[in-house]
Amino acid sequence: MLLNDDVKIEVRETFKDLKDKIKLIAFTQKIECHYCEENRKLAQVISELSDRIQLEIYDFQQDKEMAEKYGIDKIPALVVMGEDRDDHIRFFGMPGGYEFTSLIEAVRTVSGSQSALSEETRKYLDGLDTDIHLQVFVTPTCPYCPPAVILAHQMAQYSDHVRADMVESIEFPHLANRYNIQGVPRTVINETEYLEGAAPEAALIEKIKKALE
Repeated sequence: MLLNDDVKIEVRETFKDLKDKIKLIAFTQKIECHYCEENRKLAQVISELSDRIQLEIYDFQQDKEMAEKYGIDKIPALVVMGEDRDDHIRFFGMPGGYEFTSLIEAVRTVSGSQSALSEETRKYLDGLDTDIHLQVFVTPTCPYCPPAVILAHQMAQYSDHVRADMVESIEFPHLANRYNIQGVPRTVINETEYLEGAAPEAALIEKIKKALE
């Protein structure tokens, strides 16, 4: 069982304040993908806990056009987006363990009407004219990882110039090696800058500025 009854009740209660309808999109395939089935089932369970969540499921190989449309280059993957707007929020790897919180918060962020970001952060993001890609590397057993993921996703939801991915390090060891992930959370910014730990907004903004220099 992915979620017990108590967790389902708690999540359903949390989802009562969802405002806008959202889409939860799962990319999967039948073979050669560890956790794909569990990821799909998790998406199905989550979608059943609120009538404001629309679920779409695509096969990574057979539905290549959809994978390209949403920038999905590895699986398992989840997209959390508005009904008519891509908020550039991605999960690569199953959001299990502590990262389940990040998934629930992503749903709430996309469905909300007010940014949780500070005025200073919003002002900086409003002035962006260059795209930013944030990759937050995590593990399911890391209690400090969700705040880093949630912050990145909030920035992506707020600004069309920001895309934010949760990347589960254990499921994608080649990426963990590529970016020299020794500890999590670690946020990779545009391939060039790195931020260690669950840092505050101001620290991430400073790293973004440095990446754009």
